[in-house]
Amino acid sequence: MQPKLTTLIIIYFIAIHAKAQSDTISVKILDSVTVTTILKNKYYLPQVQDAIIFAGKKTNVLDDGAITGNLSANVQRMAFAKIPGLNMWEMDGGGTQLNLGTRGTDAHRCIEMNMRQNGYPTNSDQFGYPENHYTIPLQAIQEIQYLRGSSALQFGPQFGGMMNFILKKGDSTKPLSIESSQTMGSNNFFNSYNAIGGTTGKINYYAYFDYRHTNGWRDDARLDYHAFYANIQYNINSRGSIAFQYSGMNYVQQIAGGLDDAQFSADNRQAIRSRNYFQPKIFIPAIIFEYDLSAQTHLQVTANITSGQRNSVQFINPPNIKDTFNTSIGSYNPRQLDRDYYAGFTTEARLLHTYKTGNSTSTLAAGVRYFNETTRRKQKGVGTTGSDFDLTDITPYSTDLKLHTINYAVFTENIFTVSKKFLVVPGIRYEFINSSMNGIITNGTTNITYKQKRNFPLAGLGLQYQLNKTVQLYGNISQAYRPYLYSNITPATQLDKIDPNLKDSKGYDIDFGIRGNINSLLWFDINPYYLYYGDRVGLLAFTGSDSANHLLTTNIGNSVSKGVEIYTESMLWRQGYIAYLSLFNSLAYNHSRYVTGSINKNGVNTNIKGNSVENAPVWIEKAGLNFKYQNLSTCIQYSYTSKCFNDALNTLSSTNGVTGLIPAYHVWDWDFNWQISNQFSISVGINNFTNEKYFNRRITMYPGPGILPADGRTFYITAKIKM
Repeated sequence: MQPKLTTLIIIYFIAIHAKAQSDTISVKILDSVTVTTILKNKYYLPQVQDAIIFAGKKTNVLDDGAITGNLSANVQRMAFAKIPGLNMWEMDGGGTQLNLGTRGTDAHRCIEMNMRQNGYPTNSDQFGYPENHYTIPLQAIQEIQYLRGSSALQFGPQFGGMMNFILKKGDSTKPLSIESSQTMGSNNFFNSYNAIGGTTGKINYYAYFDYRHTNGWRDDARLDYHAFYANIQYNINSRGSIAFQYSGMNYVQQIAGGLDDAQFSADNRQAIRSRNYFQPKIFIPAIIFEYDLSAQTHLQVTANITSGQRNSVQFINPPNIKDTFNTSIGSYNPRQLDRDYYAGFTTEARLLHTYKTGNSTSTLAAGVRYFNETTRRKQKGVGTTGSDFDLTDITPYSTDLKLHTINYAVFTENIFTVSKKFLVVPGIRYEFINSSMNGIITNGTTNITYKQKRNFPLAGLGLQYQLNKTVQLYGNISQAYRPYLYSNITPATQLDKIDPNLKDSKGYDIDFGIRGNINSLLWFDINPYYLYYGDRVGLLAFTGSDSANHLLTTNIGNSVSKGVEIYTESMLWRQGYIAYLSLFNSLAYNHSRYVTGSINKNGVNTNIKGNSVENAPVWIEKAGLNFKYQNLSTCIQYSYTSKCFNDALNTLSSTNGVTGLIPAYHVWDWDFNWQISNQFSISVGINNFTNEKYFNRRITMYPGPGILPADGRTFYITAKIKM
């Protein structure tokens, strides 16, 4: 229960009591008072919430008070600091993309996570092209929920788990509230977030518009970002509601290009591309219906459409190849044009039922899902020779494909109460996937047709034991699944081949942990884990019947990630229920290795057993010191990520910077807030205030290829009004 609401309820009951004593007593309702309390649990999710079972699972939850730092630029390392083990790729200073991975999974656009907003999915195609192009401004988020383990049972089969962003709702106490936040910063950064909301009668509403601009920390890295959201919720009666939501996001980003190691060492701010641009446009209308069929049974139905585009026009070459004026044609060389068009529909129904078995209370969750998505992919078109953002195609696309996915799924999960302290939570999910692809590739000379039907069960088991009122043990094992993607079955050239026996990746995830608090002074969650990732997909070399050298897309091997994730937060100074000084530490140790496998290296199949999994650092550390006194608060945060490799061969370096070691790095951030009054506040901060020179991304594709430098020292100041 929020402190503001608690205060209003207390005042209400005081008023009722006073009325009972004398009808002549005058009661004055005072302004609400915000109380900072340390007695609430906001580190992991409750056993059951919103028709979802969380008991016996590894979960993390961050409310809007725990999402700190430079929210205007979506600085991930600060906003997600209290979730241990998240590996984050920083691709630009404008925060246009979320790139999150965990336990050795790929972080690129959260491609191995089930990403959701208000409970419905936002990935483009969870089974064929699962990148998440849609990014929410952090100022709009009320709560972040992250679920690992048995997310395969209730949401999907992803190795990386499920992350759900709960957006803010309108103020329930007045018909109109206004929030406006204006930020200015280094490199001509400007952000304007504006929202209205409120409650009138049976209707609660909330809407925002967000605009973001920056010239970029590097040259030729300009960005203009727009996002909007509107939610109208009609409360039918005390038992149910229906909400209509519409959100969207689009931006145009100039891409400065990747660097090789020598270029990065000489000047990590330099840009070698000035004619490269990227533009995603995503729109998501949705409906959410919830109803209590009885005191024991709750129904939730969601339906949403994900539509939009992904467009890029670029001179795509390694950084050691310059984009120069071509005197033979009297202009720059033509750029490559790539365009995707998405149209997807998802509907899910969930039922939560509580029932008695003897003297024990049990809870059943069950649900169904239907998903239908079509992607039109047009790639390797010849674009203009100009320097502006221009999507004009000069010649037909070399690759023109239609990708289609249909998915049905059913799941059921049950909490069995063995005793007052011990819960057993088994569950199962059954997936049906129908994938197809047809069109032309390799300059329109090769027709391609692909059809594949899959159906498979996924099982899991969770355990939870309450040691005392504030400490519990939990354990979970669940199966995970990742079908090979459309890109895996699209040959890049006529010499590339696809293994007809190519298999989907399968595995399982095991968690065991202890969490809770000691005397409301120390909160903790200590979680050892083990993740098996079988039949990973990659490239092998072979000589065909034509005596030519080919690359074969096939299953290259298996990997294991094991380690421990530890979160602690201690109250160093408090008075009563108010915390003035606190220290948190979010630490993850991850040992990800290939246990079997081979991969192509210069035409030779090379054994990779014992090699580190790509982009999987061993240590990830986030620590922060928070101080609050009266209307002032400040936070200083330290981030550390150890070294890793960006390829399975564990290449140390390359001449073009595309593959190689990603060195360890340390980053310090600082944020200060002054609450001038109940309505006005000012925040200032410095990101990377030691001006660390680092990168956490080498890439072979968009938006490189090469090293993508992270931003150096930047400043910001935010003025906010809320009334």
